[in-house]
Amino acid sequence: MDQQQSRPSFWKTPFGIVATLVAVAASVYLWVAHKDHVLSLLPLAFLAACPLMHIFMHRGHGHGGHAHGASRDNDGARKG
Repeated sequence: MDQQQSRPSFWKTPFGIVATLVAVAASVYLWVAHKDHVLSLLPLAFLAACPLMHIFMHRGHGHGGHAHGASRDNDGARKG
């Protein structure tokens, strides 16, 4: 696939830019209007980040969809 035909990153699309701006505006509003509530929930956010990172960051390790004990070559095809 050519570099010109590849899709742009989500963050460079109009929807991605608008989503980022909405998230920033919501964060500023929460900080200005509800700073005490945000700060009181901060320890829980750190505790919630651990299992969420564990769930969502393991998909890049290649841990799914393969039989245990079956060896594969670099292309992902089974050997032998």
